Amino acid sequence: MRNETAVTTEQVHDVLAGRLGRRGLLRTAAAATALGAGAPLMAPGIAAAAPGNTGAGTGSRTSFPRRILQPGKGPVHGKHYLRAEPDHIRWGYVPALDSRPVLRIRSGETVTVDSVSHEGLLEDQGRDPRTWFRAQGVPEQQVLNDAVEIARSYDRTQRDFDTDGPHIVIGPIHVDGAEPGDVLKVEPLSLLPRVPYGVISSRHGKGALAAGADGIATDEVMPPADTDGRADSDPEKYGNVSVFTPVRSGRGGTAHGVLPLGRKNEVIFPLAPHMGMMGVAFAEGDTLTAPALNSIPPTLGGGNIDIRRLGQDSALYLPVSTEGALFYTGDPHMAMGNGEVSLTAMEGSLRTTFRLTVCKPGSGDAPSVAYRYPFGETEDAWLPVGLSDPDGSAGGQGSDLDTAMRRAVVNALDFLQDDLGMDRAVAYAYLSAAADFELSQVVDRTTGVHGVITKSHFPGGRVR
Repeated sequence: MRNETAVTTEQVHDVLAGRLGRRGLLRTAAAATALGAGAPLMAPGIAAAAPGNTGAGTGSRTSFPRRILQPGKGPVHGKHYLRAEPDHIRWGYVPALDSRPVLRIRSGETVTVDSVSHEGLLEDQGRDPRTWFRAQGVPEQQVLNDAVEIARSYDRTQRDFDTDGPHIVIGPIHVDGAEPGDVLKVEPLSLLPRVPYGVISSRHGKGALAAGADGIATDEVMPPADTDGRADSDPEKYGNVSVFTPVRSGRGGTAHGVLPLGRKNEVIFPLAPHMGMMGVAFAEGDTLTAPALNSIPPTLGGGNIDIRRLGQDSALYLPVSTEGALFYTGDPHMAMGNGEVSLTAMEGSLRTTFRLTVCKPGSGDAPSVAYRYPFGETEDAWLPVGLSDPDGSAGGQGSDLDTAMRRAVVNALDFLQDDLGMDRAVAYAYLSAAADFELSQVVDRTTGVHGVITKSHFPGGRVR
C-alpha cells in the first residue's frame, strides 16, 4: 500500500490543460490555491496513478490527488461544486420531470460533484460506514464524512432495502436553455477517487447468477442458495457477500485494485474510474419513491446505464424530456468488467467534474440517434446503446438481452446511415465484419448492450 509515486500540482495542471482549456485551467489553479494545493496531494497509503486515461475502460492510467477527498478538501476542477449533502441526494430514486433542482448552471459550464458510493452504507452492511469499514481495516479518517452523514441523517424517504434502489443519487442540476426535444451532452472531464478502496458485492436475487433464476441450478447460484436468510427480514442476515477491495500503487504510479488469490497470492487489476449513473429526468412520479423513479433500471433518460467506456474524455448524449434537463449522477465505479455480473462493479466514491452542454436539433452537435435514445462516444469510438426495456420500471423491466442487442444494432445502423452517409445494407455488413457489441450490464433489471464503432475506420473519424 505504500509503494507510491508522487503527483505534483504542476502535473495535475498539465493533464487538465488539455481537457478543460485555458479558462478551465485558470479556474483549476484558483481552486487549488484556495484549497492549499501546494501540500502533498495524497496521504500515505493511498495509491497514486499517472495521467492518461482515455475513458475506454481498458485500464489506462488515471490521475488523482494524493489525499482523502473529504467534502471541501482537495482540488475542485469545475466552476460549480456540488456536495453530497442529504438535501442534495435521493437514496435509491432518481428525480422526476418536475423535481426541484439543487443547482442551476449555464450550458457549457463545468460542475464538480462529490459522489458517494452506497457500499458500506447499506442496510445489509449495518448502515454504519465507520463501523463497517473499520472491520475491513480502514482508519476512521479514511472514511468519508458525507458518507457517514448520509447513513446517519438521510430522512427524505423511509428506506426499504428490499424495494429501493441502492444508489446515492445526486441532483438534479438544471441546465439553462435545455428544452424537451434537445440533447444534453455529458462529458466527464476528471474522475478522482476520494478514497483508496472500493467494494464489490453480490446480493441474493440479483446479479447474473441470481437466486431462483430460471435455468440456474441451486448449486450454481451466487451467493450459495443455502446462505439465503431473507426469511428473517433482517438484511444483515441475508447472506449477501461484499468483498472489500483496496487500491494499491504499482510501477509508474498506476493504480490497481487488489483481491486475494488463495492464502498467499493476489489478483491485481488496473482501475478505470467511471460514473455508472448519468441521467436526465425521464419519468413522472407523484412521490419521491414512485416505482417509475427507482434508480436501478436505466431508461431513455440514461440513469444507471453502467457502460465502462464512459470514463474520462468520453461523452454521453441524452434526450431531454423536461425544461432544464435535470441532470443527476451517482453509482461511482473505480473499475468494472463488461456485464458487471456479480451485481456491482468495484464501487468507490469519486469526485467527478462534468461539462454539461445543450445540443439543439439541427445543430450537428449531437448524433441524430441521441435525440431519441442514449448514445455514447469516446476519443476512439462511437457507442450506440441498446436497452431491453427503455421505459425502465414503467415498462415492466424486461431482461431480454436479445432485445437490447437488436436495439443496439438498429441504433448503430441509424447512426451509420443518417450521420455518416453509409448505405444501410453496407452498414449492416460493416457491423458484422468490423464492429464489436459488448454487454453493458446484465444486472439492472433492464439489461444493456452497446456497440463499439471505431472512428479510425472512417474518413476524418468525426460525425458530419
